[in-house]
Amino acid sequence: MSANELTQEGRMMLTRRRFFGRTASGVGVAALASLLGENALAANDDAAIAPPTGLLKAYHHAPKAKRVIYLFQSGAPSQQELFDPKPVLRENEGKDLKDFVEMTQRVTGMTAGQKSFPLAGSRYGFSKMGESGIELGNELLPKISTLVDDMCLIRSMHTEAINHDPAMTFFQTGNQLPGRPSAGAWLHYGLGTLNENLPTFITMVSRGSGRPNCQPLYDRLWGSGFLPSTYAGVKLMSVGDPVLYLSNPEGLDSTARRRMLDDLAKLNQKKLDEFADPEIHTRIQQYELAYRMQTSVPELTDFSDEPQHVLDAYGPDVQKRGSYAYNCLLARRLAERDVRFIQLFHMGWDQHFTLPKQLPGQCRDVDQATTALVNDLKHRGLLEDTLVVWGGEFGRTSYCQGTLNAETYGRDHHPRCFSLWMTGAGVKPGMTYGATDDVCYNITENPVHVHDLHATMLHLLGIDHTRLTYRFQGRYFRLTDVHGEVVRDILT
Repeated sequence: MSANELTQEGRMMLTRRRFFGRTASGVGVAALASLLGENALAANDDAAIAPPTGLLKAYHHAPKAKRVIYLFQSGAPSQQELFDPKPVLRENEGKDLKDFVEMTQRVTGMTAGQKSFPLAGSRYGFSKMGESGIELGNELLPKISTLVDDMCLIRSMHTEAINHDPAMTFFQTGNQLPGRPSAGAWLHYGLGTLNENLPTFITMVSRGSGRPNCQPLYDRLWGSGFLPSTYAGVKLMSVGDPVLYLSNPEGLDSTARRRMLDDLAKLNQKKLDEFADPEIHTRIQQYELAYRMQTSVPELTDFSDEPQHVLDAYGPDVQKRGSYAYNCLLARRLAERDVRFIQLFHMGWDQHFTLPKQLPGQCRDVDQATTALVNDLKHRGLLEDTLVVWGGEFGRTSYCQGTLNAETYGRDHHPRCFSLWMTGAGVKPGMTYGATDDVCYNITENPVHVHDLHATMLHLLGIDHTRLTYRFQGRYFRLTDVHGEVVRDILT
């Protein structure tokens, strides 16, 4: 086959879908802009937060937040011990849940065979905290409890999935099945980057002391789904280079690497011109970002410039790479450098049988560092334009899984109602929202669905969640699918 024939074949492979999906600019954006409306690409009027550089050229409305720090507690923290006090459970210890409510929700295979569902009251204390007087589980979370006057505690979250993987996938992507873009990817796609030397979307993982090896986490939870892969989150590693292949190979200096990347870019650009594959464009961008990160990442992860009182505030594990405390301090440093979406996954919140043995340590993992992070952001003025979210994928049952006795008990999965808290940009401080019944089985006031949470997060970032879409396989997709309402009652 001649060179001309090869070129002709490349042109034939330039399909309509590739042509419009080649990049988040040019003809594809122009066409989509007509669907989004003129306001989406109108001049940006907000002077405090820089205009977006992604699909949107202007915010849909004035944003309150410019970035998100999402502290995802993988495994599902027990709301009965931490955020939603239920004295009725303790008063009726051992009585069957069926005597109090009609159990209409399906249960997992782990408890479906139980002959009874005995109520299990919390062994841990709650107190009214702060000027707001919000009741929190201050025995297990004594430091986080001091943040009540800054937080909005939602006690009426609910979701659709009853098992961990689909529930975590749902919280990250708005769908229980893998394959959709994660929230951070949507944000990168819509708003673009604020820092050319670091990824727009960064994720970190730590293992807790509760059940550190339970419920694996997959890269697709911070993936780009059907969006071009340039929008995927970058995971910072806890061992070796923070980012894979960040260091130059042995015998290759920076000058030689620069020459190699320049030559490689020319070859990739030639293929991009021939095939218009958006993944080639992604590869060119990622090579360049990796080169810039060789300087920015070592500076980011060097804590030598942190005052000792700051290190002490985050706790004794702050210098231990891969710990939750280390990741929290890194999250603050990333926020200072205007990384758009920062997500921490902390594993181990899955207490099915030995909750009193596992939960206290799991809470100690996060209590001091979370509090230090929020206070640090507040002290530096970063909380004013940073949205912080703390929560897991669903809640825990009020009945005991397995045998109930004085020393130990456990809780199964309960997606019907659970708690999550937020603080920072645009969120009303010192308030609770929503309520559950006396046995924490049903929501009685102001239910908040996962889609509602996503819609609210995007709203705080200046995005109308119904107007940030991507065409794939013949239809327009969005993070909230065809659902979601902004929870305006919790916004300033």
